Amino acid sequence: MMDYTPEIVQIVPHEDYTVTVYFCDGKIVTYDAKQKLDQGVFRTLKDITFFINNCKIMNDTLAWDLTGNNDPSQCIDIDPDYLYSLEYVEDPIAV
Repeated sequence: MMDYTPEIVQIVPHEDYTVTVYFCDGKIVTYDAKQKLDQGVFRTLKDITFFINNCKIMNDTLAWDLTGNNDPSQCIDIDPDYLYSLEYVEDPIAV
């Protein structure tokens, strides 16, 4: 576990169930949710419209707002240390 994980400043969900995550230090990673979609609470994310529309930064990390009320206790969130550990990718928007 890292002592410090840079802040997530932007997330961009995609129709292939991936999310581009931008950190304040310039690191960019891609989180792939496909392998989780048949597991427990992640089944909610199979609806691609829900996946895209409810994807946001909550609890200082990539999350999906389950209720639409921005309640940080009612979301699926991904460990920011895990996200930061993912391999750096080129910015897909700038390519």
